[in-house]
Amino acid sequence: MLKPNASSLVFALGAALAIASTPVVAEESGAKEKCYGVSLKGKNDCAAGPGTTCAGTSTIDYQGNAWTLVPAGTCESIESPTSPTGYGQLEEFKEIDS
Repeated sequence: MLKPNASSLVFALGAALAIASTPVVAEESGAKEKCYGVSLKGKNDCAAGPGTTCAGTSTIDYQGNAWTLVPAGTCESIESPTSPTGYGQLEEFKEIDS
């Protein structure tokens, strides 16, 4: 039976740590994008139309001109009952009746 020596154990540990620390998806890299129409009332990150100051100023759930930061590449897969497509949008939109 083969016994591992110290250098082979150090090499294996180093390789395992290198693999474990490699990001594999955009979500892990911290990349974010603005997603319109997915915020609940008063929970938007910013932009909620004329007369508003910014974060927390949306007046309805899924407001089309209020955005929230989400992981890059996920916006258009988040459900939004007021969106014309039924999903979050990368640009503001006029809400449809839900």
